[in-house]
Amino acid sequence: MKALILSGGTGSRLRPLTYTGAKQLIPVANKPILFYAIEAIREAGITEIGMIVGETGAEIERVVGDGQAFGVKITYIPQEAPLGLAHAVKIAEPFIGADDFLMFLGDNLVRDGVRAFSEQFQTSKPNGMILLSRVPNPQRFGVAEIQGGQVTRLIEKPKVPPSDLALVGVYLFDRSIFRAVNEIAPSARGELEITDAIQHLIDHGYRVEAHIIDGWWKDTGKPEDMLEANRMMVENITPSCDGKVDQHSQVIGRACIASGAVIENSVIRGPVVIGANAVIRNSYIGPFTSISEGVRIEGSELENSIILQDTVIEFIPTRIDSSLIGKNVHISKVIERPKALTFVLGDNSRAEVQ
Repeated sequence: MKALILSGGTGSRLRPLTYTGAKQLIPVANKPILFYAIEAIREAGITEIGMIVGETGAEIERVVGDGQAFGVKITYIPQEAPLGLAHAVKIAEPFIGADDFLMFLGDNLVRDGVRAFSEQFQTSKPNGMILLSRVPNPQRFGVAEIQGGQVTRLIEKPKVPPSDLALVGVYLFDRSIFRAVNEIAPSARGELEITDAIQHLIDHGYRVEAHIIDGWWKDTGKPEDMLEANRMMVENITPSCDGKVDQHSQVIGRACIASGAVIENSVIRGPVVIGANAVIRNSYIGPFTSISEGVRIEGSELENSIILQDTVIEFIPTRIDSSLIGKNVHISKVIERPKALTFVLGDNSRAEVQ
């Protein structure tokens, strides 16, 4: 079995962060989202991965490499434009060949992995299998109807959902999917939709089964989704401290403090992840915060936020909460202003708080 990771999306819902970088490389608990997908695939016993990439392909290849660091082999497959998930499958046929394959959207997080999903497919041997999860708001997702474990219909973002079973963004297929992606027509938005390809399989008598997960998963398409994903992943960290915490500081609860990080006269209340060479002085870092490498925070308070590398936050009088702040951003106090601050700032931005 092989795997296909789709990493060609532009991340328009995460702008301005994605104007200057790939959305799949934005960190959750200080690890790029894409790394979680690669690790989940490897843990399922799959080591040959095709990576669909678009305009950010060079950046992804530079960061991920050939896969050796993850114990896998990665082949990059360029997609000339975002023409749909089924189009990605179509262009991957020379890589997949006659093998079954697992398809994983590169900006999705499945906390409990996909090993059980893969094992069910290999035992049951259907033509396709889709990962589903029960959600409270199915009208936001592609939704499946199932009977006796088999999928009978897929509906994309229905106004009146027939079930609460949402497509998670992880699929398993045998070769029959290639016939489907070559026979369906583009949707109204001009893309080849994977839901149309799966429905084509169903309508032509192929067997598509469902695997329903109980664990947490997240499509990290929007800033609020990124923050929720960060909360969930930080919740599970193993405490460690390889940095320097002075005697005037307190670390309360679970914290992961990387090598070279310096904590001075500050309170760290976990769960918190602090990256290499970060400096925290005279500050409070509250729960569910991820601070990337090289960040400097002085005289400020943060919680429930993601701060990307080499950003500086200094002397902000009001606590920063529920914020996603990009690389090399500088936020500093000028004149005091109202009490609540929320930021979504792109790379190389500068903000002066009055």
